[in-house]
Amino acid sequence: MLTLTFLGVGSAFAKRNYNSNLLIEAWHHGPGTQSGPDDTLLVDFGSTGPLALYQLMQKPGFTYLEHNGIINYPAIHKVFVTHQHADHIGGLEEMALMNAYVYRDPARDKAFKPQIISSLSILMNLWDHSLKGGLSVMAGRYALLQDYFFILALNHQEAGKDGFSMLKRYRFTLFPTDHIQVQHKFDWPSFGLFIEDVQTGESAFYSGDTRYDYPAYARMMERARICFHEVQLVGEPAPVHTLLSELRTLPEAVRRKTHLYHFTDDWDTGPFDSVREEFAGFAVPQQRYTILD
Repeated sequence: MLTLTFLGVGSAFAKRNYNSNLLIEAWHHGPGTQSGPDDTLLVDFGSTGPLALYQLMQKPGFTYLEHNGIINYPAIHKVFVTHQHADHIGGLEEMALMNAYVYRDPARDKAFKPQIISSLSILMNLWDHSLKGGLSVMAGRYALLQDYFFILALNHQEAGKDGFSMLKRYRFTLFPTDHIQVQHKFDWPSFGLFIEDVQTGESAFYSGDTRYDYPAYARMMERARICFHEVQLVGEPAPVHTLLSELRTLPEAVRRKTHLYHFTDDWDTGPFDSVREEFAGFAVPQQRYTILD
């Protein structure tokens, strides 16, 4: 079983619902049958990620994320980075430092290191332009990204190197998204995920941050049993996110299985109540979704 829990469902500047980051849990036997999942993956860990994870660890079914009153960061085995905006990577410095010092194994003098996964271009820039300033110095020496994480660099253009697995059953394949263009489409790296159960053939779709680009991922959304697509509720001249008006043009069968996330704090003020009828609804923060049985 594969479950998905949004740490938060808000946009970059949302204050009520935290940043849109995910906790994905892989289970041999399902929640409630053991102390915790068999494998864990964060899809992004933004600026509000530590606070959202701290809140989640206090909820029933998520206590494995708590250790002596603080976040049990070694319970997170993998982190996938969709792109480099702060609402998606801003919590990684805390994770790295907590694992390196608070959860250091004193017997072996080794830090706990989760796996960090993304495209090579994102991983190189993530260190040089985002994490290096706070993490590049350890006592007595300089540090690199590999001092804090095991690194898995992917290439979405090469079969076999365009994804990763959980429990050897759930396959995650990244695909480029049209989030921000510098000069042409896909020139600034940003990714979504298509998730497949290789045993049953069932699948799930996660858009990541993107402008509306349905022709590029229509087959994935049509095939998936459940979809999660980002949304911007109000229009603007040059959006870098998908407008609600654009999502309303999706085929009805696709809309009905699509949960919307990455929305602003005014989602429940009245004008957007019809989303519950047009789509699967707004994604709910800190609630487990079973995405693959």
